[in-house]
Order: sequence, then C-alpha cells, then structure tokens
Amino acid sequence: MLRRHIWWLAPLAGAAVAGAVVAAVSLGGGSSSNSKPQTSHARLRPAAAALAFQRAITAVVHEVSPSVVQIQSRSGLGSGIVFDRSGDIVTNNHVVGSSSGPFTVTAGAHSYSASLVGRFAPDDLAVVRVSSAHLAPAAFADSSRLDVGDLAIAIGNPLGLRSSVTDGIVSAFRQGVSEGNGVALPLMIQTSAAINPGNSGGALADLQGRVIGIPTLAATDPELGGTAAPGIGFAIPSNLVKKIATQIIRFGHVVNSHRAYLGVEIGDTPQGVLVRSVTSGGPAAKAGLVSGDVISSVNGHDTATVNDLTSVASELKPGTTISLGIVTKHGAHKTLHLTLGEFPGS
Repeated sequence: MLRRHIWWLAPLAGAAVAGAVVAAVSLGGGSSSNSKPQTSHARLRPAAAALAFQRAITAVVHEVSPSVVQIQSRSGLGSGIVFDRSGDIVTNNHVVGSSSGPFTVTAGAHSYSASLVGRFAPDDLAVVRVSSAHLAPAAFADSSRLDVGDLAIAIGNPLGLRSSVTDGIVSAFRQGVSEGNGVALPLMIQTSAAINPGNSGGALADLQGRVIGIPTLAATDPELGGTAAPGIGFAIPSNLVKKIATQIIRFGHVVNSHRAYLGVEIGDTPQGVLVRSVTSGGPAAKAGLVSGDVISSVNGHDTATVNDLTSVASELKPGTTISLGIVTKHGAHKTLHLTLGEFPGS
C-alpha cells in the first residue's frame, strides 16, 4: 500500500520541478543566481461536515474501546466485550476454545483472571467473568434496526495488536453463514470493516457508540489459497448476542435457543452426510431415520457436506415440517417428512 502512494506522488513531484524550471527560463531574462522560483503552499481546508464526521469516529473509539478487552486462552488471543457491571464478558466460543479456564483478560493496563460462565457452540458465543474488577460495560443497539449502508466500526485486538480500529459499512445481511467447522450461524451482518485474526469477539459499533455485532469471521477466497477475502467480514448481530449471553449469565447455559433440532450426530463421507447416531425420541428418530442413512437433501437443497446441511438447517425454525432426501445403507432412495424440534441448549 505504501509503494502505491509513493508511485502516485513521484510523478506529481516531478511535474512541480519541471514547472519551476520553465518558469525560471521564461522569466529570467539573463543570469540571476539569486532569483528563486515562485511557489505557493495551499492549505487544505476540510469541510465542516468532514471534520464533524472525523470527530464522530474518534468519539465512538473513545466510547467503546474501554469496553473491549483482550482474552488469552489455550487457543490463542481474541477479544471480548464487557457485557455488564458484574464483570461478565461476551466473546466468541472459538476464542475460549475447548478450555474451561482460567483465562487472562487484559483491560487497559490491567490483567485479570477470568472464569468460564458458559458457552453455546451452535451460535459461537461464550461468556467469561472477571470478579472484583470495575470494568466498563458497553451499550448494545437493536440490530433489527440496521440498514445496509450504515457505518460500522470494528474495535478489537487483531494479531495481538490491542485496541485496533477499522471502519466500513454494513454491506448486507446473510443467512446460514458457515464457519467451516460444522457451525452455521442463522443471521450475520456482513461488513466491509476489516476483520483479522484476533478481532473475533470484539465490537462492531455504530456512530452512536453502541455495539451492533460481534466480529466473528472473515470470508475466504479459494482462488487466493484460502486467504481472507478483503472487505468481506461477518459479525453476529447484537440482538442474538444479548439473547444468548443473558441466558448463559442467568442459567449457566441456554434454555431457549430458537434453533431447529434434528436429533442426529452426523459426519462427512464421500457419499454425503452420514447419520452416525440418532437421538432416541428426537424428531429424526420419530420420522424413521436410522444410523447409517445418508442425508442427501433438505427441502430439495442438496447437502453434500455437513457444512451444507448445517447452513440450510440454521435458517429453519422449530416446529417447521421439512422433507429429507435419504439414501439408506442398502442404497435405496426415499424421502422422509419430519417436524423439527428446538435445540435443547447446552
């Protein structure tokens, strides 16, 4: 990026020098070693609106940054947002990883030991708690009121660089976004604000200094070897964050997930999504699905992988009746109809 700026500036500098030489030749009339080319230095005068916008960005950073912390776990470094005055901090489940703690939370110049309150892996959310510390909780917006084009400011600790800030807009709203690990999120905010490793669990804020989402993942580009695709990041909306975090803090787990439930354990095979086991009494068992069946489609959508299946299922609601395309262990093709239950939480 620096080389690009230099490339553009160099020709302009050369043009200024050439202009000065022409002026000296045409105005000199003879030799004059003391004469100097006439130059002017224009001062930039930003419009009042531009300065106000800059001050608004700065105000958001000062407002939200004290509520964004760094979390260190066995999985590495990530970010978190102070949720309440009791020291509860919400973050991504993949930030805390499989560890039950303790974790190290750094806020400002101070580091604290934190314990795990609970997690909900299907929505990639977790809560850790710092006791006996005066942490500043963030304000959370109503994410249902967001519009495409709204400003979005990401604050977190990418690559361990604490309190880093990037900005962009709300680019779109996406359903069934897969994290690539069997977890698919029902609704995500797509943003052009840069999301880098370590931003996970941090804050995506609006111009009023309110959290509108938690940055969670960046899109990858297979044509670039699976590296992050610039300008395409995803954040969990604040309304979902509030709903799940509140339940975890109150009960230690999620009691009302609003997520559809099949009642199967599944895995990838070359033939498709293999049903490894079926939960007794669950929706799949009641519909006649058995271990060894392969799920080939849901409501006519092909499900060649677990990620395909979880992405489709994440958009469905409990109580919905669906059709499953099945290939039995004997190679027979059939269609099962079942009514989805609600994921029981964890």
